Amino acid sequence: MPEMLDLQPIWNPDSGREPQPAADAAAPDETAALDAYSRVVTGVAERAAPGVVAIAIAERTDERGRAVPGGGGSGFVFTPDGLVLTNAHVVAGGRGIEVLTTSGLRLDADVLGVDPHTDIALLRVAASQPLPVLELGSSRGIRVGQLVVAIGNPFGDECTVTAGVVSALGRSLRATTGRLIEDVVQTDAAINPGNSGGPLLDSAGRVAGVNTAIIAAAQGICFSVSIDIARQVVPELMRHGRVRRASLGISGQNLRLPRRYVRYFELSIESAVRVMEIAKGSPADQAGVQAGDILIRFGEHDVDGIDALHRILGADRIGSEAAISVLRRDRRLELSLVPTELAAG
Repeated sequence: MPEMLDLQPIWNPDSGREPQPAADAAAPDETAALDAYSRVVTGVAERAAPGVVAIAIAERTDERGRAVPGGGGSGFVFTPDGLVLTNAHVVAGGRGIEVLTTSGLRLDADVLGVDPHTDIALLRVAASQPLPVLELGSSRGIRVGQLVVAIGNPFGDECTVTAGVVSALGRSLRATTGRLIEDVVQTDAAINPGNSGGPLLDSAGRVAGVNTAIIAAAQGICFSVSIDIARQVVPELMRHGRVRRASLGISGQNLRLPRRYVRYFELSIESAVRVMEIAKGSPADQAGVQAGDILIRFGEHDVDGIDALHRILGADRIGSEAAISVLRRDRRLELSLVPTELAAG
């Protein structure tokens, strides 16, 4: 039996037609890849959208105590009985707060607690039946470059979906209170005014973050508070209406230590906190701390700046005696104090 030949069409140069390249069977199917991407995004949007809500505020009180138009933002339901997570700045000073679901329900909302230091707020709505909820995931499981989806209500447009990738993990963001929000997720999924408080979702539709901020002068630089931070804050908000933190009763500023200080006192840090003011009767005042002192250590921790001090002063420090080290001119002093609870707000 004659051998079968793999005959290819021969181009005739007299035909007047250009030669056509053979199809590359190994080339990736871009259409299929795009469809797979679309299926993930549409699947996440369809599953998550019922649990995303718009937050409308009748009016709010500004810094001067005046009533101003309330505005609003986004949020999401995470328990069937109506617990809603959003941003603290969305509901700050708000009165007459309503939650609007994608099914058309308008529900009155009560603020259970607010933590401006992490920009997280907890609301409760009373519904006659269980509400659709979003599953809380973890930011620890996501990776840079991973697909994420943001859902919210930018400019009042209901349930807008955007998608992008995780640009960076472990970022820090300065809250309006001046404290540093740790473990922030950076993404290029578009976030606009009104998206604040909405969920950042992974490809399985689990909440990885709470959308909170953008850099207005940049493109594709958006930030979400890690859902792991929100998980830590929620029990405190339910229990106390706020997150309890310890306070020394001082105001300070970051200070780069002179090299002679580092050498003379044999320090392992190159920066510290200069005490600028001390509240009368505060723990620092009672311990003998003076304006101008340089705080270098709290308990077993070095203090290389204000953010480090904030991280140390958790609720477990309230009422517990601790030793601090300060530099005062050419002396290192060891003092003892008992932190009190930081005032709300």
